[in-house]
Amino acid sequence: MAKRSRKLTPKASKGNQPHAGVIKRVAKKPQKKLKRGSWLSSMLAMSTTGCAYAILLTSVSLIMAFAWISVLFIFNPDQVSWLNKILPAWAQIPLGKHERPQTLKQIQLDLSKKNQIFGETLPLNQDAENSFLLPVFQQRANCESDCEELVELRVYERSEELEFKSQSENYYYLATQLPITGLEESFVISLLLDGTSEPQDINISLPLTQVQPFESGTPSSGVWFNLWGQRQQVTGANAYGYVVYYNPERTNLLQMLSWSSPNGQFPKWQQVTGDGTKELVVDQTIGLEPHLQLYQVKPLKLFLKPIELEAITLKSPALKDLAYQNALSIARSGLWTPAFEWLKFIKKQRKGVLPEAAQAQMDLIGLHSQLTKTQADKNWASPSQQVLADLIDGRWGKALQVFEASPHNTQEIVTLLKADENRLWNRTVAALRVNPNRLDVQAWFALILGVQRGEEHANSWLKAQPKITKDNLAYIQGLLAKLNGGGRKSQISSTHPSQIVGSVQPITQVINSEWLQPNSPADLKLRDNQVWYQVEVSAFNDGKRWLNSPFENLNLPKTDAAKFLWKTLGITSDPEIQIVVWLPNGEQQISIATIKAVQLQGKVLRLLAASPKISQNQNNLLQPKPLALTNAALEWVQPSPITLQELHQKNPQGVKVILSSLWQSLQQSGEVPAGAIPSFEQMQEKLGDWPVQVIDLTNNAQPEIILTISVEEIASLNLPKSRIQRENTNKPRDRTIILSDQNKVIYTDFTRNYLQKLSAIAKLSGGQSLALLVENAHNYSLRRWSEKNQRFE
Repeated sequence: MAKRSRKLTPKASKGNQPHAGVIKRVAKKPQKKLKRGSWLSSMLAMSTTGCAYAILLTSVSLIMAFAWISVLFIFNPDQVSWLNKILPAWAQIPLGKHERPQTLKQIQLDLSKKNQIFGETLPLNQDAENSFLLPVFQQRANCESDCEELVELRVYERSEELEFKSQSENYYYLATQLPITGLEESFVISLLLDGTSEPQDINISLPLTQVQPFESGTPSSGVWFNLWGQRQQVTGANAYGYVVYYNPERTNLLQMLSWSSPNGQFPKWQQVTGDGTKELVVDQTIGLEPHLQLYQVKPLKLFLKPIELEAITLKSPALKDLAYQNALSIARSGLWTPAFEWLKFIKKQRKGVLPEAAQAQMDLIGLHSQLTKTQADKNWASPSQQVLADLIDGRWGKALQVFEASPHNTQEIVTLLKADENRLWNRTVAALRVNPNRLDVQAWFALILGVQRGEEHANSWLKAQPKITKDNLAYIQGLLAKLNGGGRKSQISSTHPSQIVGSVQPITQVINSEWLQPNSPADLKLRDNQVWYQVEVSAFNDGKRWLNSPFENLNLPKTDAAKFLWKTLGITSDPEIQIVVWLPNGEQQISIATIKAVQLQGKVLRLLAASPKISQNQNNLLQPKPLALTNAALEWVQPSPITLQELHQKNPQGVKVILSSLWQSLQQSGEVPAGAIPSFEQMQEKLGDWPVQVIDLTNNAQPEIILTISVEEIASLNLPKSRIQRENTNKPRDRTIILSDQNKVIYTDFTRNYLQKLSAIAKLSGGQSLALLVENAHNYSLRRWSEKNQRFE
């Protein structure tokens, strides 16, 4: 028994606890079994979780895909049209109003089914195949001309879907469209109606017939289009239309502006305000009355319309400054040049800086001033037109000078003042508001008042002026007295009016016996402030034909030679002649002289005339010689200029010939060195911007090309400086060359006789043919085209 106890003791004594070993053995066996089960359970759990995540991700992806397809379907259904290939018929996606992409032929066919016309496509970027503007027209009923009326603008973009991109033809989808309606006639003719006229047929809609993109240099990143039509009237074509902007960022068309131009001019982008961005200029000038609308591109905080065209107006002064406000006040009345000069002075006082809005108003006034200055600088054949141009530009004194020196034409000026529809009246009122004591403005205010309300009314107003002097009162009353007798015609009759052209110079001594007078040879005397001028006649009309100096066949009768000359020259009924001189600044100054006597010595015919003295610079070779002409002699013709580059597009052969002929003429006259003529491309690059005039001078219904260039333009040809200076000293005058419709030189000033110069183109009275007024070394000459000799004679 003791032995068994010893065998059992060591086993029991290992843990010193009899039951511990049993518990330990029992615990270890189940622990090994649990490890195997845990791994399988984990794998099963992970598999179940992965499937859940996959299902979740797949569901999210499908939801996102369906959401994206839904977005595409809402904003661009064409992008999901490919789903229709895999969907059964009952599940096809309806595309609503959006059509599938089409070829150009398909688009044209669809329009023809609607009785609409496929217009000429206009590119919207450099690649016309990617996107274009399509004008859609419709035939107007009962129409004889311009019968296709614009009804819609569409923008098409090339389809990028693989289904269509792989086709041989390009497919396009409709990106946006803009319906177009005509303009109301009441809007188009509103500027033509005076205050007493009632608009007629105001519900008539005038059609738009043309679509043109504006030239390069337009503001913003989009494309600007001009939609226009024309309304024929007695005085010409009245143009009208819309300005439309295509915004590539929003892919939409915006109608930005409705416009109308009584003189038929289209809107144009022009740099005016000097801020680096061009403005849109709409010319609404009527006759001599300038009216320009100026629009700036301004940003807007609108998603679909990020910009607008904002008009620059003079309604509200941009500066709270009394002088500035007064300047804008006289500008609104039409006195553009005085207002602009005033604003320049204000800007100078502010050290050359004005706020942006004030500078814009100043630039708008300056743009009008350029027009009125140009008009007033012209030599008008009609005294009333000259007075009108001067008054519009605020040249009160110069206009008064024409009125005072023209008793024979007073009735014409009176007629002008009677017909005035407040445009001259408003100007005088505005000028008097700024300076109520200015004599020449007071005089015109009294004259307008006297013509429209009576001389008594004008005298009452004059006497009520607080600061008018006795001398000024008497002077203006003397002008008013001329209104009553201004319309009386000369009691001496004649078969024709005087039509005389010649050169003029002042003389200090007159010997009575050397001059012929129609009546008794009384002493030739001058009135106060008058001087003598001698006119050497270059050409005159004897009532049947024009005669030119030298007058070889002008034989005087033995008796009544003076009466014969006065009747032949037409002086009997019209003894007045205009004397025109050019001041150093280029401005013309006109005085009305009265012919007192005639002289014929050999072949030279001269007139003696009395006139107020006109200042002139005898030593300035740059200015033309003084010119004398009667009122009925000539009608000036001024063809609108175009550039050589523009002419090249219409007549490329003619431009090549004129450039070659011009260069040869420059070489022959010594203006450029002799040698090889530059290539056409080289000359076109240097001369392409030079202006030319196109007009029929040879009576064959084909236009000639007239090119006049100055020394400065010749200097721009990059010739050596010393040579340019030498040529400027010897030949400082402008030069003209004329090419016939057969591209032959038929007139040129580029000769060694550098004193010859084409001064003007004129229509002779009593005929439709044109003549050249050419200034020579000592006088002027009229040259007309000889069909027989094929030259100007």
